[in-house]
Amino acid sequence: MRERAQELKAAARPRAKGASEESEVLAKIAAMPAPDRTMGERLHAIIRAAAPGLSPKLWYGMPAYAKDGKVVCFFQGAQKFKTRYATLGFSDKATLDEGHMWPTTFALKELTAAEEERISALLKRAVR
Repeated sequence: MRERAQELKAAARPRAKGASEESEVLAKIAAMPAPDRTMGERLHAIIRAAAPGLSPKLWYGMPAYAKDGKVVCFFQGAQKFKTRYATLGFSDKATLDEGHMWPTTFALKELTAAEEERISALLKRAVR
């Protein structure tokens, strides 16, 4: 919650020349421990390629990607809450609806070509 309060205060202040929310997201990813950092960097590239209309931003201290200011998806490293896997989550703003029940958060242990392809497909559905 402290991180979210700091994010809201920072958003209210004018940005330094050349500073961007994307640079803040990249700095947050760079500060992550090695396994999370590698996955975060790869996810950032996948998200930017599959859904270029999403804007990077920090959300509760996590890298997130928003459409029209509303978070659509976010990455939570395993070390943030000392879990055995990282997660890629989608908010209610993502249009992943499938009937009356569908997953909104996915556990990530490793990113292979198959996972990257699935994530790209999910992102394209999420922002349509």
